[in-house]
Amino acid sequence: MSIILGLTGSIGMGKSTTTGFFRDAGIPVWDADAAVHALYAQGGAAVAPIAALHSPAAIDQGIDRAALRDWIAQDPTALKKIEGIVHPLVAQDRAAFIIRNETAPLVVLDIPLLFEGGGDAVCDATLVVSAPAEIQRQRVLERPGMTEAHFQTILSKQMPDADKRHRATYVIETTSLEQTRADVLALIDRLTGSQNHA
Repeated sequence: MSIILGLTGSIGMGKSTTTGFFRDAGIPVWDADAAVHALYAQGGAAVAPIAALHSPAAIDQGIDRAALRDWIAQDPTALKKIEGIVHPLVAQDRAAFIIRNETAPLVVLDIPLLFEGGGDAVCDATLVVSAPAEIQRQRVLERPGMTEAHFQTILSKQMPDADKRHRATYVIETTSLEQTRADVLALIDRLTGSQNHA
């Protein structure tokens, strides 16, 4: 069985870069956001059940996320209904990925809300990617269309970085690409090496 490493980090902390280093090293990475996108895409498993609940959300290409956001804003019960459909499908996708890669010594689960959603329960260890608050803010505000207000809204929905660091098995700082890559490779060696010697 693979060692399952849950990877998370707040917006702008370098999560995409870090998961890229795991992929470059040949480690299978499951991406929770990509799984949701696939469920919402044309032919995705979430399209028909969500359309049955709220037909304006369905378009030819799948689910219209803007229509979903409008529905959530207008109906306080909408989010729970959507999560009731999407969360079990995401869990199925994650479980199937783990089974497909069960011969790999290490599998990474990239889950933005790992601790908030309880995803850490299926992991053997957890990794938080982090950077100083001023670097995080600078990275996020450089993104197209990002505003300070939107950044603060996103932050308010995420567990504070200090809390994530406290709960994590491992923490990798992402202030330097070279150091981040080296830290990822060292962690892979540590996790897969200890398994080989067990």
